[in-house]
Amino acid sequence: MEQLLEIAGVLVGLVYLALEYKASIYLWIASIIMPAIYLFIFYQAGLYADFAINIYYLLIAIYGWIMWKYGNKIRQKLLKQSIYETESPELPITRTSLRQWFWLTVIAIITFFFIAWILIRFTNSNVPWMDSFTTALSIIAMWMLAHKYLEQWFVWIIVDVASAGLYIYKSLYFTSALYILYAIIAIFGYLKWKKMTLQYQLTKL
Repeated sequence: MEQLLEIAGVLVGLVYLALEYKASIYLWIASIIMPAIYLFIFYQAGLYADFAINIYYLLIAIYGWIMWKYGNKIRQKLLKQSIYETESPELPITRTSLRQWFWLTVIAIITFFFIAWILIRFTNSNVPWMDSFTTALSIIAMWMLAHKYLEQWFVWIIVDVASAGLYIYKSLYFTSALYILYAIIAIFGYLKWKKMTLQYQLTKL
């Protein structure tokens, strides 16, 4: 049963990956289905931080849908700027500022040690540090994805490579293969999004 769920999670993950590569808003539908599957898988595998982060994935999927659909309009209102009728309310792909990188790094470090402390103190996890590392970075990466930042791909590459090794250690071979594929596609995803970013900037000239 667990192996069948893992295969189902991999298939949904492939759909999610294709939609993310295309920057399609429908990736958030897959972002609801896939965590629901992996909640059971990770609990059975004793990957409690990964279990917890999938609850976060469910919640941020809703947030991400709203941001991608209406983010540009919301941003204009917050900045008290007018939005032209011909301008899409959807959020464009943008770059992460140095200030944002600073705060994201601080949050990632704090989250990493906090999760590690919880896993060491309150669970029987035998991989608390690696589990905490991938979880902390995934939290940051999902937030960046929800805001459509180009550099989210860099964070995902690190997460994917580390996760692949962790899941091989936990004998989740189908899932590890998925994350190896994620890491490869993430490189092409970055190049695709970068091209889309340049195209958007040209339309604003």
